[in-house]
Amino acid sequence: MVEVTPEGTPNPNAVKFTLDRPATDKRNETFREGSDPDASPLGARIFQLDGVTNVFITSNFVSVNKTDDVTWDELLPLVTEIIQDHFS
Repeated sequence: MVEVTPEGTPNPNAVKFTLDRPATDKRNETFREGSDPDASPLGARIFQLDGVTNVFITSNFVSVNKTDDVTWDELLPLVTEIIQDHFS
């Protein structure tokens, strides 16, 4: 199972999820409104969560941005589960 470590950022609406393996085999992936789900299946799954506004995937981490009305208490376990499912 992939190890996922959530870390706060200077932006209270963004969390960096560090992985113990590469998060993508591409250079970088950004998923936001209007992005093609086939271009980033992991980004698309995370983006479907209520309140997620942007997903950025690079080397060994996934950064997730959210709206003010959703809490990280709600999102952290959901994002972590999606990442772990994606790599299992």
